[in-house]
Amino acid sequence: MKPKKKTLSDLGGIMYSTDPSFVIPSDYNEQDNSFVANNQQDLRVMLDKKNRGGKAVTLITGFRMNEEAVEKLGKQLKTKCGVGGSAKDGEILIQGDFRDKIVDMLLKEGFKVKKAGG
Repeated sequence: MKPKKKTLSDLGGIMYSTDPSFVIPSDYNEQDNSFVANNQQDLRVMLDKKNRGGKAVTLITGFRMNEEAVEKLGKQLKTKCGVGGSAKDGEILIQGDFRDKIVDMLLKEGFKVKKAGG
């Protein structure tokens, strides 16, 4: 697996200070998204055909949880749909058009889900 690319949000919000007496507070730590409740996550389920040779995939975005939890949920959705897919970069890709089935499954898990796109 490729290591995740560094972005500005990975730096934790404090990038640079010209104040020589500046000290990072001891209680300052990165935002931990692993404990966000399912009902507080606003997920989008859409059908995507771009850059896939005309093949359709169901794309689920908007997760506010750690990568392990996203991968675990992706595996569960792939198993219930009986198809392949992947979970990376905070998104889940399911091969084929399973929007209605996935929305029902995520609602039963307690997520706030909306169908997006056309």
